[in-house]
Amino acid sequence: MIAMNSALPISPSRTFALCPLSFMNCRQLLTTAIVLTALPLLSATAQTSDGAASVLARIRAHEFQPTRDGFTADRALKKPGVASLEDTDWKVRTLAVRDLVKSGNDAAPVLIAALGDENPHVRYLSAMALGILRSASAVPALENSLREDKDSTVRSQAAIALGQIGEKPSLAAVRAAKADPDRDVQHQAELAAYALEHNKPATPELARAWANLDESTFQTARTGTTAPDFTLPDTEEHDWKLSNFKGKKHVILIWIFADWCPVCHGEFRELMDLRKEFEAADIQPITLECHDLFPTRVMVGKELDPKYWFAKQSFQENYTKNIWWPHLADRAATVGVQYGVQPMTFAVHAEFINRPSVAIVDKEGVIRFLYQGTFWGDRPSIHQLLEMVKSGNYAFDAPKRLQ
Repeated sequence: MIAMNSALPISPSRTFALCPLSFMNCRQLLTTAIVLTALPLLSATAQTSDGAASVLARIRAHEFQPTRDGFTADRALKKPGVASLEDTDWKVRTLAVRDLVKSGNDAAPVLIAALGDENPHVRYLSAMALGILRSASAVPALENSLREDKDSTVRSQAAIALGQIGEKPSLAAVRAAKADPDRDVQHQAELAAYALEHNKPATPELARAWANLDESTFQTARTGTTAPDFTLPDTEEHDWKLSNFKGKKHVILIWIFADWCPVCHGEFRELMDLRKEFEAADIQPITLECHDLFPTRVMVGKELDPKYWFAKQSFQENYTKNIWWPHLADRAATVGVQYGVQPMTFAVHAEFINRPSVAIVDKEGVIRFLYQGTFWGDRPSIHQLLEMVKSGNYAFDAPKRLQ
């Protein structure tokens, strides 16, 4: 046998010079060695592809609440939203994205092929994973989805993914999508075009957050117990740690949807109007968004100034001057899942988002109030949250809750 030093490159001339066999036998030996070296890599890739295919099969097998024209409706109530907190749609989606992201870019060919699947949930989640992974090989297929897919949620997610991948040649397709018949797709195309123009792709932290989601932490927070601690960055990438407020202030955690949400902007106005009352009562409000850094910066007016169909005036100048509380990037809802926000519960404006959730943590670090809504507008107002803490009465009658 020939002993080969694995630290040296395999050189045909070196091998043939050392080989006591015929030229043809040496060439066969070299070919076999190369194939054997490649086999573990090919096997790992095959396993990755099989794993991604298995995740996609899991999505196909699940019966999701119906979504039409960018909005999910509760199947039983036939109303926008999802009434039952026991509904598992969010968990199926969340764990599917986690597992696809964990598969890495070796799964990209399977996900690219899945963009042509009959199931819109398969197409949506495949586009989402490709964007988080920044899979450059998926750009042509995502451009096609942005142009051709019949489902507005898929087209919206394709636009988001192209902005996250950050390949400048896709800018033409994204700009063209600003004329999409659906205004929600137009909005995501506007944001994606800006991200491409200003080099704002997905951060590596986004993929890590998704890959590291731990199902054992889901919905572990309970009223009357110590709040799960966390450290998250704000829109300037300064870290905020919940336990730093212990012994100093009550904390109100408010998970919003996204920059396109008029209800969320209304809550921001309330927070600005009630600043003195919050400070006098030693209450620290914190808003959180289950997105990467760029979307969270858009929400608070630190990037582009989008054209919103529900607002006559720009938010940007007002926000940059008057937002006084931290707005945190809860990537992959790593904190939110602990507090029961249930990311990706339902679609609103063509994006699958979390439940509108809120938690009140007292000065001792104990959760006094924990609420997950059934659709937007279903949670206490900012003024009501303020009064809860001031009075110590955490009873809440939810008039907009789906029953």
